[in-house]
Amino acid sequence: MGLLPIIVILCSVFFSHTVSGQLRQNYYANICPNVETIVGNVVKTKFQETFVTVPATLRLFFHDCFVQGCDASVIIASSGTNKAEKDHSDNLSLAGDGFDTVIKAKAAVDADPSCTNKVSCADILALATRDVIALSGGPSYAVELGRLDGFSSTAASVDGKLPQAEFSLNQLNSMFSAHGLSQEDMIALSAAHSVGFSHCNKFANRIYNFSRQNPVDPTLDKEYAVQLQSMCPKNVDPIIAIDMDPNTPRTFDNVYFQNLVQRKGLFTSDQVLFEDLRSRPTVNTWANNSAAFQTAFVTAMTKLGRVGVKTGTKGNIRFDCAAFN
Repeated sequence: MGLLPIIVILCSVFFSHTVSGQLRQNYYANICPNVETIVGNVVKTKFQETFVTVPATLRLFFHDCFVQGCDASVIIASSGTNKAEKDHSDNLSLAGDGFDTVIKAKAAVDADPSCTNKVSCADILALATRDVIALSGGPSYAVELGRLDGFSSTAASVDGKLPQAEFSLNQLNSMFSAHGLSQEDMIALSAAHSVGFSHCNKFANRIYNFSRQNPVDPTLDKEYAVQLQSMCPKNVDPIIAIDMDPNTPRTFDNVYFQNLVQRKGLFTSDQVLFEDLRSRPTVNTWANNSAAFQTAFVTAMTKLGRVGVKTGTKGNIRFDCAAFN
């Protein structure tokens, strides 16, 4: 091995250690000791108003971290001179309740005199995401904190950075591995589709024009395909949306994997996790073992929360989550 590969390896090890090392549990213990309670109360109130809070906040966290890291850049509103991330076509389906949850939680945190302008929007989003998962039946876990908010948010930066509904296993693995996430992490995080909904146009090709030989995707359960066609007839209004999980759409659970075994994954990128023999064993294991899935999910969420974290002079704490200071 030459000197350059050794330097690269050393640098990558050092970089991954320092980034996650700057995040820690109880980061705000001496800065804003009540931050988790304050955020939790806002999220609970929002959850009681509408269940959409759960998938909306969860997706917001994913879409934020996959583009320029977990720095709340996805929340920035476009201005006259800048088209922000949230207005990229891949982000237009992000429900407003996710943004609203973070903005309300930030306001509540800043209303506490000991916390004013001391907690980042990026950390509030990470905490709110944990809280909505727990409220919908998923695992609760300790969140590493200490992220700063980013200085940049452009629609152009989103291009090619988010998983698509038609992705193959290779495409999924490639995109997740670029963020230091393994195939197991990717499969665990895909279970975010255990809650929430999708617009019909995201999977219409699977039930109407999959191929010349097979108008309906043959990896789709036949009865489920008929059910989807009845809920999403041809030329349906594109704003019509259906549950991602046909069985327990309001519970974050391992039924997502049981659905894949029954060939009831809504997207190609869901069903491929069972169809591809490289990932099928993991799907089978988690379909039968909720505890094993939850453990893997917490590990994957913790790793996701470390992606591209801004610290030091690379970020700041926004006064308004939707605008740069």
